[in-house]
Amino acid sequence: MRKYLFSLLFGTLFSIPVLACLNGEQMVLANHQLLYSDYESDVPSGHDFGSKKRLEAFVAALEKGYQKTKEIEYLSDKGFVLIILKRYQEAIDLYKEVESIEPGRYSTASNMGTAYELIGNNREAFKWIEMAVKIKPNSHLKSEWIHINILKAKMKGGSSVSSVDLIGKDFGNRQAPQSTLSKDDLQMLKMQIYYQLNERMSFVKPKDKIVARLLFDLGNIEFLMNQKDDAMEDYQLAVDYGFDNPIIKKRLKLYTPVLSKPIEKLEETIHYHMREPQRFELMEMMIAVSAFLGVGCLAFTFRRKIFLLLK
Repeated sequence: MRKYLFSLLFGTLFSIPVLACLNGEQMVLANHQLLYSDYESDVPSGHDFGSKKRLEAFVAALEKGYQKTKEIEYLSDKGFVLIILKRYQEAIDLYKEVESIEPGRYSTASNMGTAYELIGNNREAFKWIEMAVKIKPNSHLKSEWIHINILKAKMKGGSSVSSVDLIGKDFGNRQAPQSTLSKDDLQMLKMQIYYQLNERMSFVKPKDKIVARLLFDLGNIEFLMNQKDDAMEDYQLAVDYGFDNPIIKKRLKLYTPVLSKPIEKLEETIHYHMREPQRFELMEMMIAVSAFLGVGCLAFTFRRKIFLLLK
């Protein structure tokens, strides 16, 4: 009986959520702090990491956590935050240290590849991303083949990059996109391109020919899947990132999005999605405190039985 009572109390206490992601993807650091929490969307926008001050506080907290626990996850997450802060060489040096302590970690290879790419060393980036895929081939929705193709295109050089270079296919040059892919294949390709774009747009701002081309391709897929509002947003983002092929002007005219919400509601939705991540942390704290008080009430209510069991 004592075992079951403790299981109930501790199970309730430690099952307090870090805050299940309200809609989209989230990342929780080794010190249990929320780095970002995305809202659900089929149009990529990148992650909102918050202010520089907030990120620097994470770096200090993660270093402190590592010194206390010697758990390698703290160093790995610190390296990722350094990349967000554009302290790329520091991140690379740190991941070299992680690799020497615990070789073959997926996060080391993946993040080293990202850091090297962001400093322009595409050959070294290619080596580490290939290694990451060998370690965990199913990661990132099996989309890292696109990342490898991006690096190949960068190493090849040239003033332009094609859809075939990046995703192995295109959607024609007619006014409307065309494809022989099945609905399931289109859905999988859409998810993979979205994932790669959402990560890349967190670090790469306009203008960028690779992001522009992938946004154009994502828009083509969503148009073919009858997600035309999202397709038009993707096309416009492609233009913002520098896509200048004349075909995009024709495709932007294929459909006129209809505003189904009053302007006030639309502004309210935009404001919600632009909130600082710290508000999610406040909600986490409120949930945690409520759960803790609930456990306290249970313990107080059954204090006599607990006391007898502890004897």
